[in-house]
Amino acid sequence: MDHKDVFAALQTVCSEVILALNGSRSNSSNADATDRLLGVMRQIQEHGRAVEPLITGFTAVYHHFDLDAQTPGNGYRTLVKVVLSCVTHILQKARYIASNCSGAFFRMDHNMAEMEAYCSALCQLRALLYLAQILLHDNAHGQLYSQEEGGLKDRFVQEYISMHKACFYGRCLGFQFSPSLRPFLQTAVISMVSFGENYKKKQTGLGIAALSFFTSGKYMVDPELRGTEFERITQNLDTQFWKTFWNLTETELLSSLTRIASTVVQVNVILIIPAVNLNLPLASDPSLSVSVNPPVAHWGPGPVKVRLISHTLRQGQDSAELLALSHPEGPQLSLPGGFSRQTAPLSPGLLIHFHGGGFVAQTSKSHENYLKSWSKELNVPVLSVDYSLAPEAPFPRALEECFYAYCWALKNCHLLGSTAERVCLVGESAGGNLCITVSMRAMSHGVRVPDGIVAAYPATLLTTDASPSRLLTLIDPLLPLSVLYKCIDAYAGELLSQVMLHTGLIQYRLFQNSFIHRSFVIVLFLGHSLYLRFELSVTADTVKLLTNFTQGATNWFQNLLEPKAAAAASSSTIPSDAPSPSKSHSVEKPRVVQEYPENFQPLRSRCLVDMHTPCTPLMKNPFVSPLLAPDSLLKGLPPVHIVASALDALLDDSVMFAKKLRNMNQPVTLTVVEDLPHGFLSLVQLSKETQEASDICVKRIREVFQLEEQPADQRQQGLS
Repeated sequence: MDHKDVFAALQTVCSEVILALNGSRSNSSNADATDRLLGVMRQIQEHGRAVEPLITGFTAVYHHFDLDAQTPGNGYRTLVKVVLSCVTHILQKARYIASNCSGAFFRMDHNMAEMEAYCSALCQLRALLYLAQILLHDNAHGQLYSQEEGGLKDRFVQEYISMHKACFYGRCLGFQFSPSLRPFLQTAVISMVSFGENYKKKQTGLGIAALSFFTSGKYMVDPELRGTEFERITQNLDTQFWKTFWNLTETELLSSLTRIASTVVQVNVILIIPAVNLNLPLASDPSLSVSVNPPVAHWGPGPVKVRLISHTLRQGQDSAELLALSHPEGPQLSLPGGFSRQTAPLSPGLLIHFHGGGFVAQTSKSHENYLKSWSKELNVPVLSVDYSLAPEAPFPRALEECFYAYCWALKNCHLLGSTAERVCLVGESAGGNLCITVSMRAMSHGVRVPDGIVAAYPATLLTTDASPSRLLTLIDPLLPLSVLYKCIDAYAGELLSQVMLHTGLIQYRLFQNSFIHRSFVIVLFLGHSLYLRFELSVTADTVKLLTNFTQGATNWFQNLLEPKAAAAASSSTIPSDAPSPSKSHSVEKPRVVQEYPENFQPLRSRCLVDMHTPCTPLMKNPFVSPLLAPDSLLKGLPPVHIVASALDALLDDSVMFAKKLRNMNQPVTLTVVEDLPHGFLSLVQLSKETQEASDICVKRIREVFQLEEQPADQRQQGLS
């Protein structure tokens, strides 16, 4: 239905409800609720009249921001879609009220509360449309992100802090997503608020979860309380809360329950890769070699933990050399009944996976369900990297570990059951970022790059810049703005800059010897990817002197490099489709910040906080935000296949990165799936829609491996 028809129907149905309520008013036993509902319907009419021209304006131009005509998808489209979804829900409920308000069993209080919640949601979405108008005015043609200092990103943060959000987590929870996912979203939000209520108590994560079970009932029966508490939690609790809550899926109880329904595999083993130098053939001349050092950032050389998953036991996977690397506490090789004990030949393909979790949470254990099914469908071994997590291990530790694991896998592919003729990197969210940056680092080191990248809803811009899709963080139950900022801050923000801001890091380790010595590991970060590292062995008396020296050196390098970083960022901006200089913005151009129209203000929250906005030069490092990488660092990337969600706050990251690669004539595809939230790969078992999205990822991986498409009936058999 055309949006004009939708809004015309809204006005008509609201008038019918008002007429019906006035007709039954004399017989109503709850006059107060009837009066409130009448007022709500009039407010909805007023919002509808104001929103319709805004939607008309966006629909006239939003196609200019798509990757191409065959790939419709960007934040402006999404905002229109969400508003129309909200209006559609209002229409359904209003028609029910108009038809049943005079009935004996009509619950006036309940229906009034439902309509009041959706009226609040429409009011807040109207405010987001006004903010999106500012973006549309200020940005260059085809540009989705606002990069002006002090622009909409600061305004949006203040609006996010002050605007009422509880309605989106109460009765309106998940209205924009597929109906099959709404029960899960309700369960997740109730679990989160119950967990947050008991978080400060001195209990283990599982103990808090047990307490939360007994306090969750009140949030099921009281949607308004649930929404208010969720709003409080998202704005006030720290990174450690989110790390603890997200890691609940790693507990033995929950992981064993999900394992029951997952695909059975013959190999599922944890490996510890030792920290030794690796020699690999130089990609441009295999007769020469390049040395790859183990990860060193923040605490010096250390091993890397990985998980090997293979549906079929293959050559090398049962070798003594591989089993010597297996973790004694991890899952061991398993040969369930019905599987052949014979060893299959090496697979020509190898899938290397980097998990999501905002750089701060989860391991491969949270993602092994879909990795098991992929290993069976694709008939390849899967190596998933359990990189160290922020804030304890901020950038670049995760990148170093993932790159080292990638190089180790190339060198030792025969142990993993593969010849590595075709290698594909796959990752989601933070893992998608690491797939891209690991490939960039492989190019800069002269190492063989993978044959392709499949990135699901990747984070390609770890800055606080505003975009139309990021406005959705106001209403997203899985990725609120405050949580997104906490993850960015933990990985590349203020916490890291206190130790190492584009400069260096000094750490020391104790050596048990006849004298206590301290080895200072100094790592200087120069430019984009050059690292200088050396060690000093000193006595304890010298520690204080060197620490003071480090602080001074850090400040000096910061002052030296920050102007260069700013210059690099300005020369490596997000790509624009501007056809002429007249569309670009000079510093002299006045910035027009449109206020809300007269007689309109969004609803304000009672839960006000001073939200920290991370802002460091490191966030614009191309190995943190590959969307800002200069062409020289992206030229030569393998084919990149991006699978994004239309309702994801990071959608514009995917669209703009795909545009950047296409403008460079780099091979890239973008698929935008509908009605699914961020993180849909972890929800594969919950709905048909998430399974179909996973199938799209598998199809792209097949293209990288140059495999034929599996028939649908065989694919269904493989999943059973």
